[in-house]
Amino acid sequence: MDIEMYDVIILGSGPAGLTAALYAGRANKKTIVLGGPTLGGQMSTIAKLENYPGWNGDGLSLAEFMKKQAESFGAKIVFASATSVDGDVESGFNVACDNGKKYVGKTVIFATGASPRKLEIEGARELMGRGVSYCATCDGFFYYGKDVMVMGGGNAALNDALYLADVAKSVKIVYRKGSFFRAEEVLRNRVAERKNIECLFNTDLKKVAAVPGSDKIVVTTLDGTEIETDGLFVAIGHEANTDYLDEGVVRDEMGRLIPSKLPEGTFVAGDVHSNIKMQIATAVGTGCAAAMDAIAYLNTRE
Repeated sequence: MDIEMYDVIILGSGPAGLTAALYAGRANKKTIVLGGPTLGGQMSTIAKLENYPGWNGDGLSLAEFMKKQAESFGAKIVFASATSVDGDVESGFNVACDNGKKYVGKTVIFATGASPRKLEIEGARELMGRGVSYCATCDGFFYYGKDVMVMGGGNAALNDALYLADVAKSVKIVYRKGSFFRAEEVLRNRVAERKNIECLFNTDLKKVAAVPGSDKIVVTTLDGTEIETDGLFVAIGHEANTDYLDEGVVRDEMGRLIPSKLPEGTFVAGDVHSNIKMQIATAVGTGCAAAMDAIAYLNTRE
């Protein structure tokens, strides 16, 4: 059976991938987005998106709008994740996916983003989904009127704490540094104004365990202090989603892809791109640039 050839295969359906799909489709290139398990990537988990120009709503709604816009120019979107990529510009790039299908493209844009870094302390893996969560907007409603903790000190952690403060009885933020120096001032001020948010600075965790006969958990700090809570939300950074790529593909120290080191005919956009700020605005910008580079490359080979 013949395998359909695409001009552009885009891996990832976050803001970078969907922007690239819009540009490639609008340029009349046969385009497919292999969007992973869900639409929007990390953007879809944002309950209130304030720092993307021209949008005042939640992240998932923006992702759905972007998807429809890309589809209106002919881009095809399939919710499957790449498991391997091989081939080259001469024979075509072969992308195998977890849906059992293989897609072939003349070019590939890597826009698979990043995932929350997992907490590597005793009990954290065992209690994932049973008291330990990595998505406040996904799981916050389970903790209505309860006491929760957030681990982390960047924008993501403070946004999670503010979201949870609207549904939970109380929120404790645990951060290993002495201040939220990495977070935006507007978020620091909002956290300081919330009466049901308490900040535990210079505090790190070494263990989390279930409380016998209860739905609660107990976290143990490095100094041995035990704190009982209903849930722990972890926001300690991200790791690039590049496990599907061969080890020969050059990555930076954070596991992200370096544009100048990629094979001919492949491009990168969004949070998996090295040396960019992890924001929706930068993801959209690199998605635009990657698509325009892919379009120009295809045009030179026609």
